[in-house]
Amino acid sequence: MRMKLFLQTLFLTLCCQMSAQDLSQSYKDIKNGNPISPCVFCADPTALVYDGRVYVYGSNDHQQFVANGKTGDNNYGAIKSLVVFSSDDMVNWTFHGTIDVNRICSSWGWRFANSWAPSATWREKEDGTKEFFLYFSNSGGSVGVLKASSPVGPWKSPLSKPLIDGDTPGVRPCTWVFDPGVVIDDNGTGWITFGGGDPNAQGNTVLPGNCRIAKLKDSMTALDGQAVSLPAPYHFEASELNMMGGKYVYTYCTSWADRGDWNQYSKRGSYSAPSTCSMCYLVSDDPLNPDSWEYKGEYVANPGSFGFGWGNNHTHLEKFGDHYYLFYHSMMLEQTMKSGASGFRSICVNEVSVNESTQKLSKVTMTTTGTDAVKNLNPYQLQQAETMSTAGGVDYEDFTNITKTPGSNLGNDASGNLQVKMNSGDWICLRKVDFGDNGAKSFTFRTKGSGTLEVRLSQKWAPAVASMSFSSTAYEEHVVSLPLGKCKGVKQVFFVFTDADGVQFDSWQFEEDTPDAIEAVVSDQQSPVEKYDLSGKRISSTSDQRGVIIERYVDGKGVRHSRKHVGAH
Repeated sequence: MRMKLFLQTLFLTLCCQMSAQDLSQSYKDIKNGNPISPCVFCADPTALVYDGRVYVYGSNDHQQFVANGKTGDNNYGAIKSLVVFSSDDMVNWTFHGTIDVNRICSSWGWRFANSWAPSATWREKEDGTKEFFLYFSNSGGSVGVLKASSPVGPWKSPLSKPLIDGDTPGVRPCTWVFDPGVVIDDNGTGWITFGGGDPNAQGNTVLPGNCRIAKLKDSMTALDGQAVSLPAPYHFEASELNMMGGKYVYTYCTSWADRGDWNQYSKRGSYSAPSTCSMCYLVSDDPLNPDSWEYKGEYVANPGSFGFGWGNNHTHLEKFGDHYYLFYHSMMLEQTMKSGASGFRSICVNEVSVNESTQKLSKVTMTTTGTDAVKNLNPYQLQQAETMSTAGGVDYEDFTNITKTPGSNLGNDASGNLQVKMNSGDWICLRKVDFGDNGAKSFTFRTKGSGTLEVRLSQKWAPAVASMSFSSTAYEEHVVSLPLGKCKGVKQVFFVFTDADGVQFDSWQFEEDTPDAIEAVVSDQQSPVEKYDLSGKRISSTSDQRGVIIERYVDGKGVRHSRKHVGAH
């Protein structure tokens, strides 16, 4: 009997292993939250919260990765765009594509070089107008700004040149004019920090003299007065600003310099010297007064200290709901891929304990586990295929064709009608999907191409609860019935393409089983058109909607239709 049970267990194990081997490899474990993207290299995160979602922006390391032929070292020279992700649950992330800064800033001419290390903020004016701002490093020599009326664009350059450069009053002799950090304070005033590099002619190892802060005019696209020096010990790069308890919190990355002269820093208090290339912070209630800034120590060490690759360090603090989160980058994805590439970073996130009244940041440990979900995903809302926790074999349609698809709907060349390209064995995983007590009775997905899609629960090699073959030369919706009782409660959901060759996967939605409801009578009238944004949120009009809008309706024969178009600009 024991031998029989052993053989049965062995057989089932081998079957699972064989099934798993048929699926594309994933470089991010199913149970992990980090990095936020399983397939896009990105770095230098910043974030903002808008309408119940957190939007994360970063340097597009993936552009350099592709330019290098997916090998070699990251020298940042080909990075001329920024990436955008968003989430409302902190475990499933929607990729909104890239912001092609090179095209947007074409009016700059020779003045534009690169787009690194963004910093984002937004405001609502008295007349209800919403304004979003992205400040970015134009290589190491200047700082630019973009502006939009939604967090996903379309973005425009409000200036025909950089906002800040070496000739801006108060900047010289700053070594590197880059890495902006911006905040709008409690009075509605904008502030920007920037600068970095080795000690300038007036500085030293402890106080390199390259950190600057300046007040912004109400337009947010011009300085109000000259920049002043901010005394940050061992300052090197990665500026960001926050407001906490009425005070300004400045975070930055320290240098690789030896710490032997720490005792020369008169404002060190009881703090020991920070570790090399770590993140530290200062606090002030009078930002233009250098003497008002208090050093508060180190809050996170270099990613290499946690086994995620030594390199530069860049973080952003963001409050989402009742929790603070630390966004940072590491080489987690690169380490797993082992492609021969080096220096390609991935954005990650962990929760951080913050005392707002004292501006105390607890030390953060970088982990692959990441964060807990703050809510469950609703499968009965329209969801984009670019939303995922992890995936295997996934690529984004047109992601590598940044210069070949002009006229994007989102204000960038890669993401106008972003799809997910799927081949045989490729799969997508979503965590914390809540089907509720009633469960789902059908599943609708929108694709172009030919293949077979299976819906699996809990494990990627689990038996399919639904399977459907499809074939179309244009985007079409396909509906498949589900066995009642299978899709109930909170599950991990896997979309597995067992047969596909470059299929473009666009969106999906489950339909809830409502056993007590009266079945609708099919009429010859088309149902009202329902409109959604890219996050799947229902919208009532398009008058102030920007970017891509999804319209859905049911025709007189009961057939569902879905189409995308561009909102007002």
